[in-house]
Amino acid sequence: MSLKVCLAGATGWAGSELARGIGAAADLQLVAAVSRTHAGRSLADALGDARLAAPVFGSAAEALAVPCDVFVEYTKPASAKANVLAALERGAHVVIGTSGLTDDDFAQIDAAARARGRGVLACGNFALTAVLLQKFAEIAARHVAHWEIVDYAHEGKVDAPSGTVRELAARLARVKAPRLEVPLDRTVGPREARGATVGGTQVHSVRLPGHVLGVDVIFGMPEQKLVLRHEAGSGARPYVDGALIAIRKVPGLVGLHRGLDSVLELG
Repeated sequence: MSLKVCLAGATGWAGSELARGIGAAADLQLVAAVSRTHAGRSLADALGDARLAAPVFGSAAEALAVPCDVFVEYTKPASAKANVLAALERGAHVVIGTSGLTDDDFAQIDAAARARGRGVLACGNFALTAVLLQKFAEIAARHVAHWEIVDYAHEGKVDAPSGTVRELAARLARVKAPRLEVPLDRTVGPREARGATVGGTQVHSVRLPGHVLGVDVIFGMPEQKLVLRHEAGSGARPYVDGALIAIRKVPGLVGLHRGLDSVLELG
């Protein structure tokens, strides 16, 4: 029996590639899509793919009138939380690919999911290399006292830091806090030069042309350093396989779970 999926952001950069991936999967059925610019059409017409017969709606509230097992949120930070809460209210499990949600947002989502016995899987990044970076960084943080994060993205990305980096900082915080030899309030010069403190880690967000998405976690020890790096290209294909795994796994969860590795066996 196939899982019925509603995809919000189905004609966007990442969403359109995911829609095609769902259309090619024998165990998944795309039953509704959300796209304000293509509302009233079929997704097949919007994307030029005959496999995607799902109707396109202008809002998540309208699309959720079509029963679904899993709602995938791939829109904008401003609408993401409301969309997720609406999906939970309708009894759907939820996969979140949108970045920019805060810890308070996630706390509200977790409470709503648990109240309804539904699962939410929030992934700052579905790419396998990003998932591995997060796991390797957690291992390194157990053995190294000092680290900082550099967050790279294109000039038009409005959320800073990215969802990937927020998730990474939260994971590192659960290991321990990094050591700062010079307290931030003793910085000589603009305090902002030391970046923002996210989950106890100093994060520096770069937004420039030439970057797509990337992150460096820099660990330092006397006379040595370790740099873990994830970089993404301009295509959305790396995110599809991970998102499909998330869709298949989320019905087995209850409450909020963060990170694709929470449903993978990485040791």
